[in-house]
Amino acid sequence: MKLSLCLYLSLSALILLNHGVDSLHKIYPEFQCLAATDVQPLYRTGYHFQPAKNWMNDPNGPMYYKGYYHLFYQYNPNGSVWGNIVWAHSVSQDLINWKKLDAAIYPSRPFDKFGCWSGSATVLPGGKPIILYTGITDEHNTQVQNYAIPANLSDPLLTEWIKPNNNPLIVPDRWINKTAFRDPTTAWLGRDGLWRITISGVVRQMGIAHLYKSRDFTHWIKAKHPLHAVAGTGNWECPEFFPVSETGSNGLDTSVLGPRVKHVLKISLDDTRYEYYTIGTYYTITDRYIPDEGMIDNRNGLRYDYGNFYASKSFFDPSTNRRIVWGWANESDSVNDDVNKGWSGIQLIPRTISLDPNGKQLLLWPIKEIETLRANMVELNNKKLVKGEMVEIKGITVAQADIEVTFSFDSLDKAEPFDPSWDRYDAQKLCKQKGSTVQGGLGPFGLLTLASKNLEEYTPVFFRVFKALDKHIVLMCSDATRSSLNNEEGAYKPSFAGFVNVDLTQKKLSLRSLIDHSVVESFGVQGKTCITSRVYPALALGDEAHLFAFNNGTQSIKIDNLKGWTMNKPEHMNQ
Repeated sequence: MKLSLCLYLSLSALILLNHGVDSLHKIYPEFQCLAATDVQPLYRTGYHFQPAKNWMNDPNGPMYYKGYYHLFYQYNPNGSVWGNIVWAHSVSQDLINWKKLDAAIYPSRPFDKFGCWSGSATVLPGGKPIILYTGITDEHNTQVQNYAIPANLSDPLLTEWIKPNNNPLIVPDRWINKTAFRDPTTAWLGRDGLWRITISGVVRQMGIAHLYKSRDFTHWIKAKHPLHAVAGTGNWECPEFFPVSETGSNGLDTSVLGPRVKHVLKISLDDTRYEYYTIGTYYTITDRYIPDEGMIDNRNGLRYDYGNFYASKSFFDPSTNRRIVWGWANESDSVNDDVNKGWSGIQLIPRTISLDPNGKQLLLWPIKEIETLRANMVELNNKKLVKGEMVEIKGITVAQADIEVTFSFDSLDKAEPFDPSWDRYDAQKLCKQKGSTVQGGLGPFGLLTLASKNLEEYTPVFFRVFKALDKHIVLMCSDATRSSLNNEEGAYKPSFAGFVNVDLTQKKLSLRSLIDHSVVESFGVQGKTCITSRVYPALALGDEAHLFAFNNGTQSIKIDNLKGWTMNKPEHMNQ
């Protein structure tokens, strides 16, 4: 039965490939049903969420229900490349220890026979969860929106889901590109009693958040205009639309409206493989979202994460009044590596989302629960680093660690001039040009993570400060260029980077890095700028990995305080 289903879905994927699939994932039909008989532990994470084997991508429909956190995710039960996708399902009571359940949704009906793609969960009044997801109906990649409901609302694990016969709920009209019509959002309830969702799409390179309304969550009507659209941005995926408070760090339920509330529209761009967001105002009477003045509403805009982070999905946690976002990091090695190791993809550590007090950006920070895994703390205080100096951080397992450090400097005078010819929006290009080994004035300084003893390999995470005509510009980099001596064809070792919007009056910069064997998640200045890198060292493995703090600028810097912890493995990870 499983084999026949796998072969059927692989043939379906081959048909879609021949007809052209406009999506993130490359299709390898020859590998889709190649079962992982021997899962290689090399590069598997210690405290990040990942299945025991096989392919995983987008987080879907996270929610909190009757004491349990639910995470659904796109999963191939038969191989370690994209294909045969089902909605896998795991539950947790603490966001750290996870129990694997049977798949919640899998291709089984005419409205999803060629695929069950991403979507969202909404908890209706009375505590009734409902899933909206994209189904692929035919070999032409026609996309429709379906729903599923729990078979037993008294079951806190929600182990069984039903697809009612009145699916699909929403089909593309003649004005919609039916092959780019997917990823319905969590719904919000308006003051008029109507539910609303957005569905991403594209028309003539204009990215669109289609808007639909319903009174009963079953009969949906397309609005006369989209919630938002931007010309020249290409296909939008995995949209998110939610409120944030202007008065504190608590999260808000998706339906909250009112004074001192802003809204966030996040989209994943198919063309760039990055996510972008704007902050603005939702005008409920006209059902339009308008980004605030000064927001950049294109691929030069703000991001949740300036590295390997895609297809994110957030939810409101009513038990703690937080908005929490999950993000997926794919592998940066080759497809052959993924097949050989028997797995691909991780979910990054969940992050809280709040509005920066300046109102101009979001702050993303690892959930507090992750700190329960900390052990064996080491600390370093008031350590001065002159040009070219580094200090090794010892006493913890640095390949599986949590590091927090605050750097300070006495003067900004040695900050390098910011060349007017440089692109103020292309931090990645500047990081590649001004790497950690290129001596500067104020910086580069930071951490050398997953380093080999003699520095043949390392992944530096660092700051560099420039002086422009009107202000100082802070560059933050996570550079995988020298992360591994492995140079297999297909491996991806980029210099990820973002600018940090920070006031340097106090002459301090803080950094936190979560290091976990093949992933480095870094958070600059309390989550103003976040960067994730996937790396695959050949030498800096396990106990052979080292960690250094360094300075390669002519301006001396001081480590005011550095704390590091070994991170224990959760007791239960998707078992």
